[in-house]
Amino acid sequence: MAGFSKPAKTTIKSKIRPTRFMTGADNTSSYFDLIRDKKIGIVTNQTGLIDYDSVYSLPDTLELTHREATATKTMHVVDYLKQKAKFKLEKIYAPEHGFRGESPDGEDIVDGKDAKTGIPILSLYGNNKKPSVEQLDGIDVMLFDLQDVGTRFYTYISTLHYVMEACAENKIPLIILDRPNPNGYAIDGPVLDPNHKSFVGMHPIPVLHGMTIGEYALMINGEKWLKDSIQCDVKIVPCENYRRGMPYHLPVKPSPNLPNDQAINLYPSLCFFEGTNVSIGRGTDKQFQIYGSPNLPTYHYEFVPRPNLGSKNPPLNGKICCGEDLSKEPRLDRIELKWLLEAYRNFEDKQKFFIPYFTNLAGSKILQQQIEAGMTEEEIRSTWRPGIEAFRKIRKLYEIY
Repeated sequence: MAGFSKPAKTTIKSKIRPTRFMTGADNTSSYFDLIRDKKIGIVTNQTGLIDYDSVYSLPDTLELTHREATATKTMHVVDYLKQKAKFKLEKIYAPEHGFRGESPDGEDIVDGKDAKTGIPILSLYGNNKKPSVEQLDGIDVMLFDLQDVGTRFYTYISTLHYVMEACAENKIPLIILDRPNPNGYAIDGPVLDPNHKSFVGMHPIPVLHGMTIGEYALMINGEKWLKDSIQCDVKIVPCENYRRGMPYHLPVKPSPNLPNDQAINLYPSLCFFEGTNVSIGRGTDKQFQIYGSPNLPTYHYEFVPRPNLGSKNPPLNGKICCGEDLSKEPRLDRIELKWLLEAYRNFEDKQKFFIPYFTNLAGSKILQQQIEAGMTEEEIRSTWRPGIEAFRKIRKLYEIY
């Protein structure tokens, strides 16, 4: 990560002095002037919500008069911009899981039209991860509003990379409406080896990077990770009254298999199981809160994955999986490897424990080799420290909060 350059000031200063927490999307006064009278594209999904103040008349029965009162209401950003604010919203670009966030993990998303607004929806998943010249035709400015979960293998930051690259190539300014990182409490995990980059890990960062998606965009630009080191004209509308690492409850699940705060907190630790023949509960109602396999018969907790809305064909479908229920586990403040290491030790046929996808998730072959060699969790964690410390110094350049 040598050769970084500090980006120019790109955060948009708030025009108001809010007393409550606000996401970037909520702070409409900060970006409405930048998109007024322009043809707008937006990258978003079901997490793109706006809280806004609605003034209504409240009758005073004693005085026989009315007075004004204010209530906070919530609306999807697309509906708000198109129907309430009357902006020229031309196209919606949908990441993995689709615009409404209902498609299972890994399922191709097809282009379509939003039934509510009639706006065309263009998929940025499957074979088309980067907006094409044709798909950007007629767009003057791009908005980006996705709720990330602060983990390297969560694909929304990969979508961010490709959107930034396409906007840079087509000279379209990008405005990111920032949101908190619910896993912003730590920097942890192995740093990705660029030789093993994929859509579940594109950049040399730890698994937990501790940044908001706005800060991450600044890092992509500043570290010149876009093709040919091109730079995106990006501006960040930051959250207001937000501190890094503060607890944040997501008002809507960010993807079908992260149903609650517990799953989001366990996700950085349990996602490694996706590179093994152990289930993390896809096909149940406790996704990323349990793990198990038919090859772990000594465990007493059991579950059977079945097709559901989050997974049409879950791993180990219909098989009795023995393992652990972590749904009541205390909140983590780091990645925990103990469940992965224990499952490997107890797995009946260790030759079948790992699948090739584990390397993509870990970011290199090293973690698998360390586990197979019988290293302890602390021994493994000690090998992460140099990379984490180097990343921490670089991250400091791009911090907003």
